[in-house]
Amino acid sequence: MSTQWALAAAGLLVIVLLARSHRTPGIFVLLLLGVAWTGITQPELLSRLQQLRPELRWPTWAWPAIGWDELVLGTLFLALPQVPLTLGNAIVGIREENNRLFPDRPVTDRQVAMSTGVMNIFGSAVGGVPMCHGAGGMVGHVAFGARTGGSLVILGGLLLVLAIGFSGSVMALFEVVPQAVLGTILFMSGVQPASGQFDGSREAHASTVMLVTAGLSMWNVGIGFVVGVLLQILLLRKPRPG
Repeated sequence: MSTQWALAAAGLLVIVLLARSHRTPGIFVLLLLGVAWTGITQPELLSRLQQLRPELRWPTWAWPAIGWDELVLGTLFLALPQVPLTLGNAIVGIREENNRLFPDRPVTDRQVAMSTGVMNIFGSAVGGVPMCHGAGGMVGHVAFGARTGGSLVILGGLLLVLAIGFSGSVMALFEVVPQAVLGTILFMSGVQPASGQFDGSREAHASTVMLVTAGLSMWNVGIGFVVGVLLQILLLRKPRPG
């Protein structure tokens, strides 16, 4: 955002003005603003896009290429270090955010964990990278106008079309959206989870836990996770009756 501050400021203004709009999702206006900016500042990129043609490319079955070496390496050096972040952001965080934003459609930690596991088993079978639901992604969708699961169906369908029909030129398509616009989207996705965690008299303690955990996690995610859990227990536990 700092490299294109004028565009970033305009993007934030769009989001603020459309934050309460139920007819015009801010994300669409923000993306149109980004494409228009690219058209003015990089007209040659839009010319390249006119030359793109569909090129079908189906995913390949990847499991036969995974041996014991890859399995051990992935478990010890990739999966285990990711556990604190996955538990916090992709399971507990998404359950908390979902139940706060959509109390009429609550989910449990078990349901979210099962969904994440099934998604990654299928993804690994076709060569996909590890994925999660992610609390930041969810509140980002909601902040930009999503209210039902149909928004994810639209997003997933669009990504499938890009992956199967335009995978050879997908990077050129992504370049149409300026980094300042992406920064604005990520900024709002970060602000939303933080702003929803405070609740009356517990606000000061909740903010302490959040800030200490975030600060330590910038240095070491594992240490930030452990210290955050300990602070949560010490500061936010309910007093015993009597």
